[in-house]
Amino acid sequence: MADITMARLHEAMVILYAVSLVFYFIDYLYKEKKASRIAMTLLGIVWALQTIFLGLYIFETQRFPILTLFEGIYFYAWLLVTLSIVLRMFYRFDFAVFFINVIGFIFMTIHTFAPVQIERSPVGETLVSELLFIHISFAILSYVAFSLSFVFAALHMILYRMLKKKKWTKQWANLPSLGQTQQFMTISILVGISLLFVSLVLGLQWAYISLSEFSLLDMKIVGSFILLVVYSFILWWHRKGSLNGMNYALAHVYAFLLLLINFFLGSRLSEFHFWY
Repeated sequence: MADITMARLHEAMVILYAVSLVFYFIDYLYKEKKASRIAMTLLGIVWALQTIFLGLYIFETQRFPILTLFEGIYFYAWLLVTLSIVLRMFYRFDFAVFFINVIGFIFMTIHTFAPVQIERSPVGETLVSELLFIHISFAILSYVAFSLSFVFAALHMILYRMLKKKKWTKQWANLPSLGQTQQFMTISILVGISLLFVSLVLGLQWAYISLSEFSLLDMKIVGSFILLVVYSFILWWHRKGSLNGMNYALAHVYAFLLLLINFFLGSRLSEFHFWY
C-alpha cells in the first residue's frame, strides 16, 4: 500500500510539474500575472513534495542521496526546481526560469519512470501502464487545443470575408471579433505546444522502458516533432509580427491538416503506435 501511495505521489508531481510548465510558457510569452501565480503555486507544491521525499530518503538511508545515478538524478531535479524558484522570486529571470524548468521536468520524469525504479517497485507494471496513460492523455489534450485554434482560425477567415464584402447580418452578432479570434488562436496553440512537448517527453520515456527496440525515426515520433516545430514557428512568427490576420489564420489551418495526417497516417505507418 505504501509503495502504491509513493508511486501515485510521484506521478502527481510529474503531472503538476507538467501543468506548471504550461502556465510558465504563457507567463513567459505574455507576462500574465495570473498564469505566473498558478505556475509558482504548482511548482511550490512539487518542490515541497520533493523536499519531503528527499528528507525521508536521507533519514531512511542515513546518508546523502548522491551515490548512485538514480539518486543523483533526483537530487539534480530537486536542485533545478529550487534554483528556478529562487531565480523567479528574487531575480525575475523569466527566460532562464522557463528553460530550467523544462530540464527539471525531463529529469523528474526520467527519475519517476526510470527502469531501476520500475524494477525495484512491486507496482512497476502499473507505473508503466500509467505512464502510457498520462502520455496519451496529454497528447489528446494537445490535439484538442490545436483543434480549438483551427476553429478560431476558420471563424477569423469567415468574419474577415463577411466584413470585406459588407455582408454582416444579425446572425453573426454573437461571434467574437477579429481581434478576439486571433487572440484565442494564440492562446490555443500556446497550450497545445506545451502539452505536446510534455506528451513527447513522457512517450519517449515509456518507449525506452517498455519496448525492446524502438527508433526515433518512427513515423509517429517524427511527425509529432515536426508538428511541434511547425506550431512553434507559427507562434514565433506571430510574436515577431511577421504573421498576422488572414495569413496567421491560414497557417493554423495548414498546421491542423498536418496534425490530421500525423494522427491517422502516422499511426498506421508507426511500428508501435498501432491504430485499430
